[in-house]
Amino acid sequence: MPRSITDATPSGVTASGLWDLTQVLASVDRNNPRIGIAGERYREAYARLAAARALWLPSIRAGASFNKHEGTLQASNGGVADNSRTALNAGLGVQAIGAGSPIVPGVFANFHLRDAVFQPKIADHRAQATLEASRTVTNDLRLSAALAYLELLRAKQQLAITSETVANAETLVQTTGEFARVGQGLQADADRARTELAIRANDVLRAEEAIQTASAQLTELLSLDPSVTIEVAEETLIPLDLVDVAKEPGALIALGLSNRPELAEARHLVCETVHRYERERFAPLLPSVLLGVSYGGFGGSDHADIRNFRDRFDLDGVAFWELRNLGLGERAARDEASARLQQERLREVQLLDQVAREIMQAHAQVTIRQRQITQAEQAIQAATDSYQRNVSRIREGQGLPLETLQSLQALDQARREYLRVVADYNEAQFRLHRALGWPIE
Repeated sequence: MPRSITDATPSGVTASGLWDLTQVLASVDRNNPRIGIAGERYREAYARLAAARALWLPSIRAGASFNKHEGTLQASNGGVADNSRTALNAGLGVQAIGAGSPIVPGVFANFHLRDAVFQPKIADHRAQATLEASRTVTNDLRLSAALAYLELLRAKQQLAITSETVANAETLVQTTGEFARVGQGLQADADRARTELAIRANDVLRAEEAIQTASAQLTELLSLDPSVTIEVAEETLIPLDLVDVAKEPGALIALGLSNRPELAEARHLVCETVHRYERERFAPLLPSVLLGVSYGGFGGSDHADIRNFRDRFDLDGVAFWELRNLGLGERAARDEASARLQQERLREVQLLDQVAREIMQAHAQVTIRQRQITQAEQAIQAATDSYQRNVSRIREGQGLPLETLQSLQALDQARREYLRVVADYNEAQFRLHRALGWPIE
């Protein structure tokens, strides 16, 4: 049976309130129209499967027909004579004229036995492949939503860093200005501090722009009102550990190969083309079948009135074999099916290589970026110590404002670097999780 499909929430859903990563992933599963489209494609494929399974079953026809003939007819011996004839037919099967069976049988079946045997198998694998394709769409959108949320959180954290740097720059502007007024410092130092403040103020604007663009991207993925800026629940961006990178790469590759829906889809497509090839291979050996059964009332006369209206029963059964185009058509159909089968097998091999590559790339990124976090933490600690010492020296009348400016820049750079490596690490974790087939729901 097809899985239940949750109707996509229309655009305009409010984005008010705080959002966390879990809510984002749950919302993209419910609301993104691409997931709804993928689900409907599976329902469509399942309907085709149901139709294929019903190829054996006949259709039922009922109705009535009236026939009136005036004029010449040719008899079976070749003679031509004038005739006046009237016929009425009603019931299961209609349009019975003369001695022949009803042209429209009441219970009617017309199918090639090869389709009745192989088409359900073909349609079943196609439906399963479509289901796996819908899982791929879900995994891709989860990754996109997670990365968009992390980008929004990163932009928020960037705004916090730049805002603190602006506050430090404003303090430095006041200090250097006071030093210049009393003659303990250079006006050039005060000018540099004001320049730094202007630059950092632009950083704040860029961070605000990044928040707006990241929010717009996320609202699109969640099918929310784009005019509302999404507010994130987390205050800081911290490293996320979704996959244990201590595992051997070979074990991760085995997990990915067994869990990726793309590979399951590829296997079903291979099986589908196998059955298509078998259908063409056995086509000349399996007949086409025509079956007609009719029952109803029939009456008529050699004049305009209807007489002798009584029950009538007709049964017609036909089976015939076909060799298309003197056998050349059969060979061409088999060659075409064989070529498609080889294409799907090669695509499966190509996909196996791609999955292994994606896992190894993401694993390498997670491993290296994890080490970068340690280095970035040390840089922040060193830059913080340097800035605090320089501020203390200025207050004690021993330091130069220029030294504080340099330490302020170093602290801002260290904080940005830490934010970058943590964001990159989290992105690599999600990409590795996606490469493994999203094993944790």
